[in-house]
Amino acid sequence: MIFSKKLISWYLENKRSMPWRETIDPYCIWLSEIILQQTRVAQGLPYYVSFTSQYPTVFDLANAEEEEVLKLWQGLGYYSRARNLHATAQFIANDLNGVFPNNYKDLLKLKGVGDYTASAIASICYNEVVPVVDGNVYRVLSRYFNIDTPINSTQGVKEFKKIAFEFIDPEQPATYNQAIMEFGALQCKPQSPYCIVCPLSDSCESLKKGTVASLPVKLKKLKVKKRYFNYLIFYIRNQQTIIRQRVGKGIWQNLYEFPLIESEDDVDLTYIEEHDDFKNLMDTKSYDITLYENEFKIHKLSHQHLYTRFYVVKMDEIPEMSSALNLVEIEKIQEYPVPILLGNFIDSFF
Repeated sequence: MIFSKKLISWYLENKRSMPWRETIDPYCIWLSEIILQQTRVAQGLPYYVSFTSQYPTVFDLANAEEEEVLKLWQGLGYYSRARNLHATAQFIANDLNGVFPNNYKDLLKLKGVGDYTASAIASICYNEVVPVVDGNVYRVLSRYFNIDTPINSTQGVKEFKKIAFEFIDPEQPATYNQAIMEFGALQCKPQSPYCIVCPLSDSCESLKKGTVASLPVKLKKLKVKKRYFNYLIFYIRNQQTIIRQRVGKGIWQNLYEFPLIESEDDVDLTYIEEHDDFKNLMDTKSYDITLYENEFKIHKLSHQHLYTRFYVVKMDEIPEMSSALNLVEIEKIQEYPVPILLGNFIDSFF
């Protein structure tokens, strides 16, 4: 039995039950693939259920406010996915009359849709013979063929895509693509793969050569940057607080946060009180400021680690606020989309 047939046979016996596997509706497949980018199935599944419940069609998603979409996405991270999701829904609803492109080439033109997602939608929804290549697929192919070309190199991307095209089942591209992804997730796992009971063990080159644990190969990541975030948590008359919306192209675009003083290193309370941003807010008003917790809350992103502290500022008057700041009732703070770092703080503090 050839490679693809063995994978499909294994898949039909071992696949997990997922709601997106019960349909070939391109809206549902697209939604699931965007959610599952950089996200484990166990974490993404509740979000998929929430999105399909609140926005059952692409028109419903297109008509939603971006803030609503970001709020529903809260906790998944990589928020550009949510913004692209919303923008693409509007494009499909308004420019394409709700009809998704029906081929890989045109799907690739959609905002937020890359090679992998376009391949998944094209094969699953339209039975187009285009292979998916994600982390699971890289792992299966690199081990089975004992390939040590770095998967995150230009050469590696081309090499593995070529191999994937050679071995996709042309008669069952949708099933094959789902099979190899599921095989990588459940059988050929990153750590401690089940080689003893693997249906491909008799022909797996890395198993023969003892290189399973060292594959796939990845080039070293860029140096992780440290950033120090000092948030001001205003507690005004025990009723109101202050937030602002992040703008620009940095992290958490269009999400809300508390007033922030970013520093180059660890700082103390004196530094905060003497900072111009703090002085401008306080003017001559009386206040009481305390450090919420001495230990940093460390939030790890792909290329940066955020070392975060929260300073609680209690006062009876509204500070001198710029137009970028919003005074909100504490009881309504949960309605705003915020990064999970701040969402966790809000849940524990207010």
